[in-house]
Amino acid sequence: MSKTSKLYKKQLEMFDRQRRYPLTEAIEILKSMPAIKFDQTVEVAFKMGVDARKSDQTIRGAVALPKGTGKAVRIAVVASGPQADEAREAGAEFVGYEDLVEKIKGGWLDFDVLIATSEAMKMVRPLGKVLGPRGLMPNPKTGTVTEAVGGAVREAKAGRVEFRTDRGACIHVPIGKLSFAATDLTENFDAVCYALGKAKPTSAKGTYFISCTVSGTMTPGVRVDVTQLARQS
Repeated sequence: MSKTSKLYKKQLEMFDRQRRYPLTEAIEILKSMPAIKFDQTVEVAFKMGVDARKSDQTIRGAVALPKGTGKAVRIAVVASGPQADEAREAGAEFVGYEDLVEKIKGGWLDFDVLIATSEAMKMVRPLGKVLGPRGLMPNPKTGTVTEAVGGAVREAKAGRVEFRTDRGACIHVPIGKLSFAATDLTENFDAVCYALGKAKPTSAKGTYFISCTVSGTMTPGVRVDVTQLARQS
């Protein structure tokens, strides 16, 4: 048996896989698991009560995590004139216009977030086949197509994350690092839940939050009691 599988087995012995834990307890279980050599990302996975086959029931948006993601974010901005200056002042690593679009078209993708002005989207839109599958395509719904590029850059730097239902009506969102205080992870989790609640499609009926798990990069998922979330939705 490999070292990894032994570790995973030991982690599984630390909790009941069938039980749904209060969030604070689920996070404490994750934090008490045997440590590995890097600071794991904590991710929350939701099963949502929507029909993923219907376009009017897609859940999509973005939320600024109050305690950040714990990750350094490299930002590219396609803008010109004063808005380009604004992006640089806000801390964007890469700022350009036609030159930056051509660089991306040539295969350069050394960034985590791409922000563009509405005017620049006429150049960026044809790059959809390259950017879309990587989750890098700017979109007004996630705040990455905007005239207020400085604010968008600062928000992304502070810990802005995007969310979207997949084909199975599930949503996966990072809420920080395992080294974060439990209270910080809880605060980020609450911010995500609030954003999901605001993004609830008007056509969605019945229970909105069906199930939820939290996990680290190399841990099993711990089920979270969503009773309270269900009442709020």
